[in-house]
Amino acid sequence: MSEPEFSARGVKIARWPRSLTRAGEVRIEDGRLALLTSYGSEIDSAPVAAVRAGRPWFAKPDEAVATVNGTRYRLRLHQDGDADREGDGTSEESGRFLAALKRAAGRR
Repeated sequence: MSEPEFSARGVKIARWPRSLTRAGEVRIEDGRLALLTSYGSEIDSAPVAAVRAGRPWFAKPDEAVATVNGTRYRLRLHQDGDADREGDGTSEESGRFLAALKRAAGRR
């Protein structure tokens, strides 16, 4: 098994209007995006070419929105220790996620 191209743990994954997990994982590996619960169970997955993702104007700096298999998910990605800071202007993790998704799909 290869090393994941992107992996973030402690991700809050929500499907409007309800939260699915507060400490999930987002993983891009072998050309697929997988959303996992804190226990490792799969919430949803799809080939990266079929996933739409971005950061809408109304999102916080550490948030991204991803549409997987027609279902829209709000992802709150943060680095360890950043969980309590909101609106501080850091968007490194969500930016890394979006860049990794584009790379994996072969988009520039």
